[in-house]
Amino acid sequence: MIEGLPGMGNVGKIATDFIIENLKAEKVIEIYSHSFPHCVLVNEENLIDLPKIEVYQKPLKDKTLLLIAGDVQPLDEVSCYEFCNILLDTFERNNGKEIITLGGIGQQEVPKSPKLYYTGNTKNIIKKYYSSILNNNLYGVVGPIMGVSGLLLGLAKTRKIPAISILAETYAHPAHVGLKEAKEILTYLNEKLSLKLDLNQIDDSESNDNNRKVIDNQKLKKLMKKPFITKINKGSETDYIG
Repeated sequence: MIEGLPGMGNVGKIATDFIIENLKAEKVIEIYSHSFPHCVLVNEENLIDLPKIEVYQKPLKDKTLLLIAGDVQPLDEVSCYEFCNILLDTFERNNGKEIITLGGIGQQEVPKSPKLYYTGNTKNIIKKYYSSILNNNLYGVVGPIMGVSGLLLGLAKTRKIPAISILAETYAHPAHVGLKEAKEILTYLNEKLSLKLDLNQIDDSESNDNNRKVIDNQKLKKLMKKPFITKINKGSETDYIG
């Protein structure tokens, strides 16, 4: 299972949405909840949608991939715990094996060459997903991993489900769209999981007009939609929002 909900730079959301689009994954669940923001979103047809989280699946050669995407995260601690436990219940009923969560580590400036970090809930899963492009030295670099991306790892550990989180350096500004950072994560996952993604569809060059990232493929412009981002207070370490 791969989870990528809104967070710092929306790195996880962009990466997961791209996988769903590129693999033409099938939507199997839509989740609406009173623990989501009390609002509606205006879509590309100028109509409204309730904020939701979606679950997709894609059969591959040697596995079936579950993908968790959406507009929002649960708003508070209780609903986040409930949501993550429901996800894990569903995951176990379907004989799930491993969990990967995706996100960003906020920086004070836009990273020219974003570094990738990873952590997990067992030493074995860390060893399995080792790569020279991933840095496992997060202690003192990143603060608490907040939201679904962090909590899934912790709750999965109590159920003895191996889980890792892959985090890319990104600019800690609410308007920043971390396409370049998401592409770094996608490049790693594409090779590690043999996803056969067409990464040429992502153009991570900077726009001269507004210094924003752009996507070449018209079908993927929806990845630029700005979702809700939960806020936490900043401490001495870099804060990460799942």
